[in-house]
Order: sequence, then C-alpha cells, then structure tokens
Amino acid sequence: MFSYDPYAALAELRPVPALQLTSPDFEAGGALPLTAWSEGRGGADLTPRLTWSAPPTGTKSLAISCFDPDAPTGSGFWHWAAFDLPADLTGIGQIDGSAASLPAGAKVMPNEARLPRYIGAAPPAGTGVHRYFFVVDALDVDALDLDGDETPGTLGFHRHFHTLARGVLIGTADPAEH
Repeated sequence: MFSYDPYAALAELRPVPALQLTSPDFEAGGALPLTAWSEGRGGADLTPRLTWSAPPTGTKSLAISCFDPDAPTGSGFWHWAAFDLPADLTGIGQIDGSAASLPAGAKVMPNEARLPRYIGAAPPAGTGVHRYFFVVDALDVDALDLDGDETPGTLGFHRHFHTLARGVLIGTADPAEH
C-alpha cells in the first residue's frame, strides 16, 4: 500500500477548515461495504451513504468525489466526481452517483471507465489494500465554469481555488476479500 495522501498535500498548499464527513456504512479507515464495490467483484456500484456537517457561511455549492491514489497507474483512479450540488445538501444515500440520482442541476464527470456515475472498488490482485478518498468541498461559487465533460482532475484544480471547507473520509478495499 502506498502512503501518499493527495488531500494532505493540497492542505499544505492552501489550508481550509474541515467539514465533518461520516458514513453509517463504514468507519474512517475501515473497509468499504460490499455495495460500494464494483458489480464485477460482487458489489453493486453504489456510493456508501455519506453525511457531512453544515458548510460554512458563504458556501454556494458543493463538489464530491471518490479517488483511489493506490491504483497501479502512477496517477490514481477516479471513481466518481460530481459538482454544482446545492449548498444546503448535507448527505447522500446509497446511489449510483449519476446526475439523475443527485439533486437537479448537479453535474457528474466521467470516471476512469468514462462512465458518468460512481464505479465501485475493484483493486487488482497483488496491489495491496487500496484507500478510497471520499471528499466533499464547500465552494464559494454557485457553479464551477465546467460543463462536466472534463476530467475529475480538472475539477480538482477548479475546486481547489474555491474551497471554503473540506471533508475527507477514507475507506479501504483489500483485493483478497472479493
């Protein structure tokens, strides 16, 4: 398993207050529920349920994503990225992560499989335990100047400059388990 934490590195560049991000489906640092694994690995390709604390004053929208920095790619693996979520949203249920499963106006970017939805964990055998960073950012703009066809990395660049607060919740997946 790698130890690089991309969000700790971002916090060094531009510290922001924390949002409390939790899930009733897994403990911080604990194993993702089977439903959050890919269908090909016995899961359901559904996000875990997530809840977060009220964002700070000035929040105009939210962005949410799931990233695996431990994928054997050299650049990680984006499982999901959505933005232009309403500022008063404080959680999601187990959803497929498509725009249709989110509040009106939300945009969802294609993940690494080029699908505009959440794709579940499927760490390859022999790559160790993977970490899945679920991240919610409170943003100071009503909408990001993106159409949704860009990459999740581009979303990360844009949200970095507009983030008022960030919540990070890490789940794990062991390829030996499924």
